[in-house]
Parts: sequence; structure tokens; C-alpha cells
Amino acid sequence: MEAALHIMGGKWKGVILYHLFKDGTLRFSELQRFLTSINQRLLTKQLRELEEDGLIIREVYPVVPPKVEYSLSDEGRELNKLVLDLSIWGRKWLERRGLKTAVEEDLEELEKILGDPK
Repeated sequence: MEAALHIMGGKWKGVILYHLFKDGTLRFSELQRFLTSINQRLLTKQLRELEEDGLIIREVYPVVPPKVEYSLSDEGRELNKLVLDLSIWGRKWLERRGLKTAVEEDLEELEKILGDPK
């Protein structure tokens, strides 16, 4: 459990993985748009840590301006069900308390991605 929490630790790592599961390969600027409350420095740090831990792949294209894309590694894809289940659980927790998320997402769509309707 400690290893898993260490790797997934940090406020943004789970959210980054979530968007890579849901939206596929993303450029840095696209991730920044999804994560409006994170600054560029922290996003870069979290991405580097996820790459070092083998959960994401960073692909740099030799073009001007520089193009960098992030995608899930095979090891990162193993977390798909866990991350999506956490997202669904969190959404339901908020709803039970009458709270809303910053971005309303379709629970049924998330459950379809999982292939495990609740």
C-alpha cells in the first residue's frame, strides 16, 4: 500500500492519469487546459515523476515549436480501473453531500469506459 500511495501521491497525479485514460495521448498544453488550478512548474514536476515511475511515456518530436506528447505506458494502463473507480466514487461522494465538481462529467459515460455499470 505504501508503494502505491507513494507513486500515486500528489494532488495531481491521479487527475493526470485520469485524463490520459479518458482522453488518450495529450500534449502539455492540453493537460494544462484540463488542470486549470495547477501551475506549469508543478504540472511539469508531476509529469516527470509519473514518467520516472514508468506510468507515462513522454514523446518529444523534433519540430519547431517543440511538440511533446504524453501517453500511458503499459504499466500505467494497469491503473485504468482503479483510477476510473476512484473518479466515480468521488463523484458519488460529492453528490451524496449535494456538492458539485468543477467539471460535471457523465457518470454513465465513465461507467461505460469501465465496462462495469454500477
